[in-house]
Amino acid sequence: MERKFNLGEQLMKKQIVIILFIILTGLQFSSTFAQQRFPKPEFESGHVQPLTITPDARAPILEYLDMVVLLASLSLVTWLVLNKRSRIGVFWMSIFSIAYFGFFREGCVCSVGSLQNIVLAIVNPNYNIPISVIVFFTAPLIFSLFYGRTFCAAVCPLGAIQDFFLLRPVNMKSWLQSVLGVIPYIYLGLSILYAATSTDFIICRYDPFIGIYRLNATFMMFALGGAFLLISLFIGRPYCRFLCPYGVLLNLTSRLSKKHMTITPAACIQCRLCGDSCPFGAIDKPVEAKAVENRRVSVKRYSWLILTLPLVIFIGGWTGASFHETLAKVNSKVRLASVILENPSVLDEDTTIDIDAFKESGQTSAELFMEAADIVSDFYLGGWILGGFFGLVFGLTLAKLTIIRYRMDYTPNKGECFSCARCMDYCPVEKDAIINNA
Repeated sequence: MERKFNLGEQLMKKQIVIILFIILTGLQFSSTFAQQRFPKPEFESGHVQPLTITPDARAPILEYLDMVVLLASLSLVTWLVLNKRSRIGVFWMSIFSIAYFGFFREGCVCSVGSLQNIVLAIVNPNYNIPISVIVFFTAPLIFSLFYGRTFCAAVCPLGAIQDFFLLRPVNMKSWLQSVLGVIPYIYLGLSILYAATSTDFIICRYDPFIGIYRLNATFMMFALGGAFLLISLFIGRPYCRFLCPYGVLLNLTSRLSKKHMTITPAACIQCRLCGDSCPFGAIDKPVEAKAVENRRVSVKRYSWLILTLPLVIFIGGWTGASFHETLAKVNSKVRLASVILENPSVLDEDTTIDIDAFKESGQTSAELFMEAADIVSDFYLGGWILGGFFGLVFGLTLAKLTIIRYRMDYTPNKGECFSCARCMDYCPVEKDAIINNA
């Protein structure tokens, strides 16, 4: 069933979305066929200069400006949501975030990707991490700990652009949302593993929107970003809900928030309009206690869950460790060592970039094999931890399905609610409060 939306906002968004999509598509294809202004340097060895995928370092003054704008935006959005209870204010803050944090800052550094920098800095003391990365990682988490996911409401450029494209949202089955909701935990675990082993920053590499914001995406990444935006026309924030690893952390901290957004300023009259207006399925419906469950039965069920959880974690860890060699092959050194070990003559026959770089480094094959073995060993330990984490998530997800929480009103789910303030626009109690205060 389609949800109802404010007609004025919907028409305005339709017009802007069409214009924005045409501009982005035109810029993408014009940059694809444009002639380079300055020719690339020629190398006698035949080396081809790779495409630069990261922007130039920002000046220190601009880094401080970014931090100030981030903290100011978080404060303003939090005020708009909790005090002014203004959906239109959140909407215009989303436009600002797309313009500033998206196109002006080119999406970097973003809070989502900063997770990898933090992990690498923890495991590698030689890795220097800028203060701006620390601020972009911690500030949204601190705000969500006290006020809910106001960062997701309008500050995050990845969520803002999806929310901007949302025009005709449709319902999703609750079981499907639960299944897809496990994917961000898997992505989080893999991104931590590959960052901790200095293998890759997979969040940044496969960010579907970063190439759009920089206007330099490859065709495949532009197609991926475009696919997410097209899905966003009907499914509210698919990346945020079913892929974003940073959203897992915000989900957990937001559950502890004391001043989270509420739907009504007074008693709920259970009109169900807020539930129909939420495109993310983030509003918990009333559940009445028809019959109180026998205490002995509930204690027995929870006891079984507690006893089986360690077993599930162990099985997950063992499974993760069993695939550690496969996971390690993503690492370039492990992959190169595997190729050389299987076919030593490749050093004389092939002239790939990896092999040429290895020859120029002066490192022997034995030293490469030893270094690769150490990396594989790290992946073995990481496989146990990663698999155990997956087992924990799986076990807790099953436990969640067996726990029945009784509630009398429609309330936002603190973990899954993006604090977008849509539900406030449809709440008749909210409108009566505004009229009475006018």
